[in-house]
Amino acid sequence: VQLQASGGGSVQAGGSLRLSCAASGGSIIEHGMGWFRQAPGKEREFVAFSVWSDGTTRYGNSVKGRFTISRNNAQNTVYLQMNRLKPEDTAVYYCEADRRTHYDSFWYRRSVEYEIWGQGTLVTVSS
Repeated sequence: VQLQASGGGSVQAGGSLRLSCAASGGSIIEHGMGWFRQAPGKEREFVAFSVWSDGTTRYGNSVKGRFTISRNNAQNTVYLQMNRLKPEDTAVYYCEADRRTHYDSFWYRRSVEYEIWGQGTLVTVSS
């Protein structure tokens, strides 16, 4: 499976963007899917996680209540709806996939735990 993130761009603070993560070469319906972001000079940060089988979602504290992860299994795509964007949301956003669909031990919050990494898409939020 290969992943390709898209939908990034420049937006003013308070605005919205929707990122897409399209999978090819296989289905992601059985995968746990994560979104991460990395700002210049900072470590990769957990943003959101989704398990299709039971509808579980998890979010990083800095985006909770503003971002929503969702899936379209028919299109083999995962989305990240980002609302009320802030300048501190500026980063390259990555989607990642792993065949684990449980969420105990918080493995999903660590980027290195995922077996499939996609290319990123840049989001820039201006004040």
